Amino acid sequence: MRQHSLLALFLLVPGLFVSRIEAEDWPHWRGLARDGRTKERSGYADGKWLDEKPAWSANFGAGGSSPIVAGGKAYFFGWYDGQDHLQAFDLKSGKKEWISSYDSPQYGRHATGDEGLYRGPSSTPELDPATGILYTLGLDGELRAVQSREQGKLLWRLNLYDEYQMPQRPRIGRSGHRDYGYTTAPLVHGDWLIVEAGSPKGTLVAFDKRTGKESWTSVSKRLAGHTGGLVPMTVAGQPCLAVLTLTHLLVVRLDEGHVGETAAEYEWTTDFANNIATPAASGDKILITSGYNHAAICCLKISLDGAAKLWEQPYCSLICTPVIADGKIYFAHQKLRCLDLESGQQLWEGGSFGDAGSCIWAADGRIIVWGGRGKLALVAGAGESPAEYRELAGLPGELFDVDVWPHVVLSGGYIICKDREGRAKCFRVAEKQHQPDAQARE
Repeated sequence: MRQHSLLALFLLVPGLFVSRIEAEDWPHWRGLARDGRTKERSGYADGKWLDEKPAWSANFGAGGSSPIVAGGKAYFFGWYDGQDHLQAFDLKSGKKEWISSYDSPQYGRHATGDEGLYRGPSSTPELDPATGILYTLGLDGELRAVQSREQGKLLWRLNLYDEYQMPQRPRIGRSGHRDYGYTTAPLVHGDWLIVEAGSPKGTLVAFDKRTGKESWTSVSKRLAGHTGGLVPMTVAGQPCLAVLTLTHLLVVRLDEGHVGETAAEYEWTTDFANNIATPAASGDKILITSGYNHAAICCLKISLDGAAKLWEQPYCSLICTPVIADGKIYFAHQKLRCLDLESGQQLWEGGSFGDAGSCIWAADGRIIVWGGRGKLALVAGAGESPAEYRELAGLPGELFDVDVWPHVVLSGGYIICKDREGRAKCFRVAEKQHQPDAQARE
């Protein structure tokens, strides 16, 4: 009887609970669950998706850092005028609420190679919803904690290069020498803030998230890679964290009594040190992919005693992290591809998205694809189109004139797109989709 009363109340009061059920925050690299998926629907209805005119536009400074969204605010991290700037904006209006800045070089101190393709911070900010603390990591190793509830007030800071002495990354093989500084987004786990320090003391370093005091370092001491983020996963019932270092996939244990110990490693050394795409986990399976000397995607099964390769296929992604949903894999490099998770066999491919790319799997089973120099498209997932690529909607042409390294974001009925020079456009999805979705409610 009580369930029927609640349902009646829900149906009688339009919009009740909609913000909780339909709108989902995007507070971390790759979203709420750090997997490129959201419980929000794409916004596609009756052949319509987005207005061609953005709700608002702004420039937040150069950098490959992706925006994050929480509590109706969007946060951006970029570089201009000799400083890194963390800025908070109202998601709906685009009005600036506060800014927190500090002096910073536009490249890391050991940077070499590709300076014409990037500058400014590459790592995405990390928000801890429990405390409201925002964490940023600049290319030159500046790690900062600020209070988002107090106009970006600085709580603590340290510099990873100064504290942990990561050397310049070596030249790999016959390829050009590359070092992009610190690029991997920090991650909050319980009371810890975990970063990829890549130091002689430990590949991963965990700090007390409130004070910045060191809590532990990983047993592994491999150099940091150039990937986008750390990847939580569960292995044999135990919490673990995966990261693609400069030369290996590393899986580190987080369970009591084994914190920082290595569960598994798998060699994956990439020409030009361009192991960019973040690994993607599903249960105890994890995907790694890159181009260059690999030009492949590889699926591993992780145990607490190592990694075993399940399959490898000759499809790759340079930038876009794969999204796993309903037993399928999606990623955009030149084309959007759909692979079967169990076998790695390609089911379909299509579109044209260039080297840069990111994807979001929405709750209605559609894929938001952002690539090239600003192509934004909505594609039917395998549940709706199992045998062929089918583009449902998209904005005409390309929105920018440079690569769009930053990840696209969907939150609260808004899609935020950003290029590597810091220009951002925010689009509102179709009005008819601002209603609760049965799948999202479940």
